[in-house]
Amino acid sequence: MNLHEYQARDILKRHGIPVPDGEVAESPAEARAIAQRLGGKVVVKAQVHAGGRGKAGGVKLAANADAAAAQASQILGMTIKGLTVHKVLVTPAADIASESYVGIIVDRASQRPVLMVSAAGGIDIEEVAATTPERIHRVAIDPRYGLLPHQALGLALRLYRDVGQARSAAGIMGNLYAACYAVGASLVEINPLVATPDGNILALDAKLVIDDNELDRRPEIAALRDASAEAPSEVQARQAGLTFIKLEGSVACCVNGAGLAMATMDLVQFYGGAPANFLDIGGSSNPQKVVAALRIITADPHVKAILFNIFGGITRCDDVANGIVQATQQFPLHVPLVIRLTGTNEAEAVRILTAAGFPALTDMDEAVQQAVARARAA
Repeated sequence: MNLHEYQARDILKRHGIPVPDGEVAESPAEARAIAQRLGGKVVVKAQVHAGGRGKAGGVKLAANADAAAAQASQILGMTIKGLTVHKVLVTPAADIASESYVGIIVDRASQRPVLMVSAAGGIDIEEVAATTPERIHRVAIDPRYGLLPHQALGLALRLYRDVGQARSAAGIMGNLYAACYAVGASLVEINPLVATPDGNILALDAKLVIDDNELDRRPEIAALRDASAEAPSEVQARQAGLTFIKLEGSVACCVNGAGLAMATMDLVQFYGGAPANFLDIGGSSNPQKVVAALRIITADPHVKAILFNIFGGITRCDDVANGIVQATQQFPLHVPLVIRLTGTNEAEAVRILTAAGFPALTDMDEAVQQAVARARAA
């Protein structure tokens, strides 16, 4: 679950990290009032779950309250990476002497959280990693002991020559790890962490991604979810109990089980196609899940072919077949459908699909190849 910047800033502030004041506005008039209270120059920042806001025009400097209202008027309602901006954060403009990056991410290889820092702050860390990876410095954190002071100071000295600034940055890193652990985050970033001309260290931006598995035991964090800022397809999938991630390809994949879903997407790539999504209907035998899955898939205009790849275990093939038939009766498909079913109640599933005019395959490679070919031909 993604948090908005203003929500992440509040959490970091509660954990002792120096964050400038700021308030959220949903209209130009509110932005003007906030800017008047703050006084001086302000920055108006789009609150949307997408990176690259600055490049998209979602971050603007305003010299006064009237300018803040004008900038908010331009930003509110704009679309950034397919998401509409409904809120802006208005915060004082800071004098910046230098910018750095500090972040913590869960590393599956080491099975530990990893603290990363770079003196190349203010730009996407992915770009730094791709072009100048030597500028990123890391330390794996042993969760038994947490981030040790000497580890934090060692990385802070990679960012600042001034010992006082390095100690301040090290303290921020320690508090950042505490915040990450407290809310069950899988990713937390400060970008940029800035040094001001008078030597202070401030967190000007914040990003928090919460591990979904943590939400049941942290209802106060789950309550921060803003469904209006998420892709509608992902909201619908979550409400239907599906695991769905939108991708950029043209072959929609509907699969049961995460492992099979990953293998299916790999095969789509192998045979020259590109998956349009990751969609796992799980182990349920509820045909309505299949109906919901097809409703989400068919709403994507980039989909040129749909591939069902079902290995029946707990998920019964006949229930999936019934779901496909029910869904296509409710909303006729306008793109080719390729179905591969094998496992529990396979014969009954084939009978149901054949009666409805849908051929069913049992070979996975053959099904993937057909789906890729039909997407190309569409």
